[in-house]
Amino acid sequence: MSVLLDSVILIDHLNGISKATHYLGSVRRPAISLISRAEVLSGPRMSQRSAVIEWLDRFPMLPMGVQAADFAAELRRQYRWHLPDAFQAALAQIHGLKLATRNTRDFPPDRHPFVVVPYTI
Repeated sequence: MSVLLDSVILIDHLNGISKATHYLGSVRRPAISLISRAEVLSGPRMSQRSAVIEWLDRFPMLPMGVQAADFAAELRRQYRWHLPDAFQAALAQIHGLKLATRNTRDFPPDRHPFVVVPYTI
């Protein structure tokens, strides 16, 4: 695996944003977390739910255990992130991956070297 995909990248693709689709096609072995899966599935695509689930099932899923929970709690305290963002950051760092996101408000890449912003819209 090379990157952990934040939900915004996946949602952009589902919303037809070509930059997201191109990026997803260029990444070797991207992974997702339970956080991203839940955020994508909580969106308004109920009529397409089975197709979205089938698509999400193609991505390797990173496990979330005690180590990730403890690290996420530490990151939440340190950066005042919402818990889902803290989990994403913890999982990426634990697994030695880049976190691919457009969320530069919470994850400015100049402050967090594990973050990559693959495109802007």
